[in-house]
Amino acid sequence: MTDRPGFGPADPAEQEDREWMESLDSVFAQQGSERVRELLRILHVRARRWGVHPHFTANTPYVNTIGASEQPVFPGDRRVERRIKSILRWNAMAMVVRANRESPGIGGHISTYASAATLYEIGFNHFFKGRGESGFEGDLIYFQGHAAPGIYARAFLEGRLSERDLENFRRELSPGGGLPSYPHPRLKPDFWEFPTVSMGLAPLMAIYQARFNRYLEDRGLKRTRGRKVWAFLGDGEMDEPESLGALTLASRENLEDLIFVVNCNLQRLDGPVRGNGKIIQELEAAFRGAGWNCIKVIWGDDWDPLLAKDEKGTLVKRMDELVDGQSQKYSVSDGAHIRRDFFGKYPELLELTASYTDEQLRKMRRGGHDPEKVYAAFKAATEHRGAPTVILAHTVKGYGLGEAGEGKNITHQQKKLNEQELREFKARFDIPIPDDRVAEAPFYRPPEGSEEVRYLRERRQLLGGSVPSRRADAPPPTLPGEELYAEFYEPSGEREVATTMVFVHLLSKLLRDPSVGRLVVPIVPDEARTFGMEALFRQVGIYAHSGQLYEPVDKETFLYYKESRDGAILEEGISEAGAMSSFIAAGTAYATHGVPTIPFYIYYSMFGFQRIGDLIWAAADMGARGFLVGGTAGRTTLAGEGLQHQDGNSHVLALPVPALRAYDPAYGYELATIVKDGLRRMYAERESCFYYLTVMNEFYPQPAPPKGDRAALEEGILRGLYRFRRSEAGRPRGRAHLLGSGALLNEAVKAQAILEEKFGVAADVYSVTSYKELLRDALDCERRARFAPGEKAPAPYVARALEGSRGVFVAVSDYLKALPAALAKWVPGPLALLGTDGFGRSDGRGALRDFFEVDARHIAVAALAELARQGTLSPSVVREATRELEIEPGRRNPAGV
Repeated sequence: MTDRPGFGPADPAEQEDREWMESLDSVFAQQGSERVRELLRILHVRARRWGVHPHFTANTPYVNTIGASEQPVFPGDRRVERRIKSILRWNAMAMVVRANRESPGIGGHISTYASAATLYEIGFNHFFKGRGESGFEGDLIYFQGHAAPGIYARAFLEGRLSERDLENFRRELSPGGGLPSYPHPRLKPDFWEFPTVSMGLAPLMAIYQARFNRYLEDRGLKRTRGRKVWAFLGDGEMDEPESLGALTLASRENLEDLIFVVNCNLQRLDGPVRGNGKIIQELEAAFRGAGWNCIKVIWGDDWDPLLAKDEKGTLVKRMDELVDGQSQKYSVSDGAHIRRDFFGKYPELLELTASYTDEQLRKMRRGGHDPEKVYAAFKAATEHRGAPTVILAHTVKGYGLGEAGEGKNITHQQKKLNEQELREFKARFDIPIPDDRVAEAPFYRPPEGSEEVRYLRERRQLLGGSVPSRRADAPPPTLPGEELYAEFYEPSGEREVATTMVFVHLLSKLLRDPSVGRLVVPIVPDEARTFGMEALFRQVGIYAHSGQLYEPVDKETFLYYKESRDGAILEEGISEAGAMSSFIAAGTAYATHGVPTIPFYIYYSMFGFQRIGDLIWAAADMGARGFLVGGTAGRTTLAGEGLQHQDGNSHVLALPVPALRAYDPAYGYELATIVKDGLRRMYAERESCFYYLTVMNEFYPQPAPPKGDRAALEEGILRGLYRFRRSEAGRPRGRAHLLGSGALLNEAVKAQAILEEKFGVAADVYSVTSYKELLRDALDCERRARFAPGEKAPAPYVARALEGSRGVFVAVSDYLKALPAALAKWVPGPLALLGTDGFGRSDGRGALRDFFEVDARHIAVAALAELARQGTLSPSVVREATRELEIEPGRRNPAGV
């Protein structure tokens, strides 16, 4: 090796470095990358023997992963695609501007789509597969919520949306309808597939959707290989814990059909995502560390000549030094500042750019705005095997807005542009709108036979049709007959059974049913044994794409932990959010895959609505179908667990979700009736609702249903109320009606005996299976009456079921008093409310029920107190009862401690 001309003798270390690099170059040239990788591994192992720990970094240099020489030939027409993209930018912007002129403050977002337009258009024109003729094929795409105007703008150019639709953006209640603010399948069910604007949920749901696609294939239900799951995300969104919380699941499961595209425009709502750092490098480390294939698209092709001339790596060094806050500053700076501040740090870089004008430096693009760079990344991602891929694309927020907000901290809130800003936007993107109409921000659609419209439609036709698109007409399955449920109407005799066990037995029967068994998807977050589901391990197996590669420690037992590739159970580990995402994927498979799978997700009831309520709303938005089962439910049934685990809230938190039917059954026949009807509603009649059922781990004899009309009984169970036990007391001193729910229905039955035997008060016991259904019906009846004055008002079901009941009423549940209080208006008499307001405690059931004042003794005293208040009994009877039943009236209210 000779010294370089003009320099002194080479430094020995530098010469040695060069010899090593030349050797490595030679190995690569002659034997390829795999041999280089193996040599590096061997050297690492050798170095560790001497206690030398090689430098570790999860980052690659701050340059594009795919070099200019590796880029494939771009297959599209750059000129036409740019024209289409420019028109979309204009229409997306105009949609938001016009909406806010029509209704100031209505909102909307310009800047997100402005930054991501190239990312989307490369996908639309070259990669996103449509649903095809069947309507249940193609890719599954999670569009970034704030980019919705751009997606609407494209549908307008395709002829799927009208100008009227765009005019009514964010005004859905306008005559003729309008467009929802964000992707909402429930509000636009033939268009949107996935709700995405609740930050962090889209990446989580996309991962579990991709895993569920593979689950369907491994169970033989649907061929899904090759259907890509795309998730378009924002870099600020990645701060949400849910965004990164399941990355290792995706790599562990080798979900090669999963692609994240993170639009790294470096800005949150208020300022830089990482002003003092580099979000792309941070995300690269997180994804690479989790086993993902990572592709960075940072610099546009304007930078390629400079990088090619950068022999000493000074430009790459300067790129690595750059922090995001300064990069954002450059997006609003002139070329002179960029030359001085960025390139001026090193003389070599000033020399490198000496022939560039300031204007050229100002216009050098970020990689996310370069179609060829983006195409190369998307192509590499779709062809990668063995791992999911993330594309980190560097863009400028508000790209194209100019002085109106390009790259500025105010950009996210930008809703309006003045006339001058509109003119600049029009000029920049060459929109053919007359100058005298620019101030109106009119929508523009090229003529029907134009080059742009033809190109756009031809590309979509080649890829299988328009996206996004949703269908929900999968054929319904054949449901089990009455015989499957018959045994649950039989009493258990002296054998005590918890409703959790009833549910597991019912689930087991459904899994064995020849008509629906293969469609049933049991989901559990690492609590299967808690809920007594271990028998299902052997029956249907736990799903694992790789099968079982080890011998389980309990292999010699009958109910060993059995994993298999065609297993039915989704055992999600300690992740309620992950399990709920699987429920959503399974509950919407009728629309995404045309396969009406039936998910049953059982979990600790405390960790449902309280923990993952946002995902439950997403399920409602998507029209999910299935059963959420809150196990070990109620604040006093879960003995010993205490404040964090005891659920007294879930039925109250279930009230706001419109598509959710919530039930708190006490007995096996109630549970069977509800599940049977739920299957009918959701799968035979294809109603877009889902169910919440609470089941308890308290063991007690399961009674036979009351004698009489079976149809009337089932109607009462489903509508929320029926009389479980009528009083047989003769010549009573007073009359009470005890409304019990769930496990506390048994306390109401005990209270009935106390009242009749000790105090001569007749008491009927009612089972309230659903306060929510009763309230929904009562409010509906009230509304109908409001709009029909002078006509006979429809009576709510609760009023009709209790009609003619004289005396007082006591409602007791294992939940907040607010739950029964909602019905007080329609109960035909004074209503005492007993519930479990307050924090839980660690103790046994008896002590807990005494503490919360919901046991049989307190129910009886509540009834007596109401009768005394009514004047039917003397107050002395109440005082006598509190003494006899050993109740301490002076203790603190449990709701406040």
